[in-house]
Amino acid sequence: PFRVLERAGLQSGLRVADLGCGSIGHFVFPAAQLVGGEGRVYAVDIQKNVLQTIERIAKQEQYWNVEPVWSDIDVVNAARIPSDSLDLTIVANNLYLSTHRDGLVEEATRLTKPCGRVLVIEWKKEKTAIGPTLEHRMSEEEARSAFTHTDLRELESFDAGDHHYALLFERKPSADGDAR
Repeated sequence: PFRVLERAGLQSGLRVADLGCGSIGHFVFPAAQLVGGEGRVYAVDIQKNVLQTIERIAKQEQYWNVEPVWSDIDVVNAARIPSDSLDLTIVANNLYLSTHRDGLVEEATRLTKPCGRVLVIEWKKEKTAIGPTLEHRMSEEEARSAFTHTDLRELESFDAGDHHYALLFERKPSADGDAR
């Protein structure tokens, strides 16, 4: 996770959210280390028990910059995080699970500030011993097309481990050129 987050441009002092973070905080805690005390990491999930686990780990490990947020990531404006406030929004292994992909894409875009980035990580569409069934996986092109959005432009795609690919997007500057 550190290499992927660093490649996405995460550094000290930035604000990031992991949409659908899961109970182990696979990206939450590495992100918390990278952004440091001046940064903020929002761990967003719909399952309250997941957020309780994240909160417990954050307290035990003294990650004071981690904030659990209960939200349905498929619903626009559901996350209680200000619009246009994040430097990086992570959507990892959730696009294929989404029942309302357009809502998830719009919510990720809403949260990301102009010139901020959206990092999408998904299972490669190939048979492996772990992970979802092949029928449930999305090809890189399917994931890319879900994020083909007027406010986002693709920066790059890369391998995010043996079984995952990553797509990195940047939100276009606002009409007045303000990068906020």
